[in-house]
Parts: sequence; structure tokens; C-alpha cells
Amino acid sequence: MDKVIISCAITGSIHTPSMSPHLPVTASEIASSALEAAEAGAAIVHLHARNPADGRPDQSPEAFEPFLRTIKQSSNVVVNITTGGSPYMPVEERVRPAEVWKPEVASLNMGSMNFGLFPMLNRYKEFKHDWEREMLEGSHDLVFRNSYKDIRYALETLNDAGARYEFECYDTGHLHNLHYFWREGLVEGPLFIQTCFGLLGGIGAHPEEVLHMKRTADRLFGDNYRWSVLAAGKNQMAVAAQAAALGGHVRVGLEDSLWLGAGQLAPSNAAQVLRVRKIIEGLGLSVATPDEAREILALKGGDKTAF
Repeated sequence: MDKVIISCAITGSIHTPSMSPHLPVTASEIASSALEAAEAGAAIVHLHARNPADGRPDQSPEAFEPFLRTIKQSSNVVVNITTGGSPYMPVEERVRPAEVWKPEVASLNMGSMNFGLFPMLNRYKEFKHDWEREMLEGSHDLVFRNSYKDIRYALETLNDAGARYEFECYDTGHLHNLHYFWREGLVEGPLFIQTCFGLLGGIGAHPEEVLHMKRTADRLFGDNYRWSVLAAGKNQMAVAAQAAALGGHVRVGLEDSLWLGAGQLAPSNAAQVLRVRKIIEGLGLSVATPDEAREILALKGGDKTAF
């Protein structure tokens, strides 16, 4: 396959406003940043919402509406709504925006895990809002819960809407969890599997670990999946380059890394998209358009969403 899907995760819930002046927070900023990323070559934009006053993660469907409608009116890009939300939220709260807005794609974490954000306290000392430090310090004792019951709840809630999923797998056990639900018939191929590297609590970002996740997915799913990668922080572009060279798809964005290079904050999501696009095209590959991504992933189409 010579078409590579670029997903761009616009803001997430891990990085906080004090860490970068370029992190989108308001609905207007999220919409503008997503549209710029799409113009740069992202076929999919992965979306979280934030409280515009202090940047706190917000999983109310109402918080998503303004930027969902703006993006839909201005672009053909595929919209992916998070069900990860924040690891401090229960699954019912996390799933609600995708339940209401019925996107073409919704993310879905495939297992519980330690979720260590506290190492960022070594870099960041001053915060604009009290919740930022509290959130990072709280991750010393944080298990991001995604039990079998939680995953089944998300699938049973969203399957009727015709959603496809970005299955986020942070370790090999998560691939086996997905295999269980696939064999049970709760999900069907082609599965869009996002293997995630470099977050404390999940698998590392060494090239051998990337290969290990791909080999495991190959063995479990054969031709029934499409492989993509994301990597945290400084590992973002190196892992993306490896995956693209191996026939995979890639995810970038300020959710996963605030950086464009060593000591250089990314000025926008679009800058990361352009950087990874250069890597992809340098390998002699082409960047997929949104409609090509829809075909590769067997999506329902942008006209079948609720926004």
C-alpha cells in the first residue's frame, strides 16, 4: 500500500496550557488548528474538547459542538472523536460525545494501564492553573481504567451508530484484548489499530518494540487490520518514519508531542503534519486524502454523522 493516512491529534488531555502557547484550548482554536492540519495533509483529525477558561479537559457533548460544526462546514476531513477523554473520567462520561455526535471514527482504549504523566514535572515548574500540577502529580497513583466491562459498554453504545474505531493499544495485552472482542463479533474488520509507544505505563518506543507490536498484530489479525502508530514526545517522528517504511499509517499532533525538534516547540499541528508528510514522501509514498482514508478504513462517510 503506497497511500499513508496521516491522523492529527489536535489537543488531547495530557498536555496543559502552561506547557506550550501553541496548544489549542478554545473551540475556535481547536477548529482552526484542525482545519490547518487538514490543509497540510491530515486525512483524519482526532478531537478532544477543553474548558476555554482554564484548558481543563471537557467531555460534555456541548463542548464539542462548536468546533465539530465548523470543521464539517469547512472541510472534507474525517473526524475522530475521543472516548479516552481524560484518564480521570468514568467511561460513561468519556463515551458521551461520540454517542451524541456519531462520528465516522471514535478512539477506544483497549486495556487498563498505569498512566504516568508525573515525569513532566521535571520539565515544567510553573503552571497557570492549579489543576495542571494536581493532574500530573495525581498520576503517581493513576490507573487508566479500561476494563472488559468498560470496553463492552463503549462498543455496545457506539456500534449502532456505524462507528469505526481507532483502537489504541499501548502494549501487546491490548492487542489480545482487541482480538477477544473481534472473535466475539463485537467489532469487525478492517480494524484500525493505533499502536502507541513511549508513554510511561505502556510499551517503549525502541524500534524492536515497534516491530514486536506489528508482528503480534500480524499474527492475531492477518489481513483484517490497518496498522498505524503514535509515539510520545521526542519519539514521534522516528516511530512514524519506521511505520511508514513498513507499510503503516501515522499519527502526529500536539496531543502526542509538543515538539517539532530538539528544544523546538511545534508552532502548530500543521507543522507536525508537514514534517511527517515530508518523511512519507521522501520514502516514495503518497499521503492519503480523506476519501482515500474512508476507502482504506471502510468508513460510513461524513454525511452519516450527527453534526
